[in-house]
Amino acid sequence: MIELVLEEAAPADHERLFEIFSDVVARGEGYPESAPLTADRFAASWIDPPVVVVGRRADDVVGAYYLKPNFPGRAAHIANAGYVVAREHRGSGIGRRLVEDSIVRAGASGFDAIMFNLVFESNPGRQLYERLGWREIGRVPRAVDGEPAIMYWRDV
Repeated sequence: MIELVLEEAAPADHERLFEIFSDVVARGEGYPESAPLTADRFAASWIDPPVVVVGRRADDVVGAYYLKPNFPGRAAHIANAGYVVAREHRGSGIGRRLVEDSIVRAGASGFDAIMFNLVFESNPGRQLYERLGWREIGRVPRAVDGEPAIMYWRDV
């Protein structure tokens, strides 16, 4: 098994991140964006946030996450995070490594909590989030295409 290396994203990673995220959006998996993915929506998630980390195996980006303030101003100490794993690499533990690393980096970046706004009820990552300490703090009925979503919170 090739080792997974986690490091801050570089401009050279943007094309591969766009490919991975475009696939997720096109399949309607876990993000509310509509297909096709636009350059502006991609930038908002994967270029603009203060922390973007990629997971690499050899020279291939196989997953990533971002951390950004969930709210402005006095509530900017609460992070929001998003994760993607390339379809062909799912189920190999990459997602867990990304989530665990994001908890550590959130604290090191000055955040004291991570909040997820809309985790689709069907998202298989929910079990991982709950095992790693997130707790449900609310529900949004019919959030995206009629599917309910859950809001999660975790102190870091």
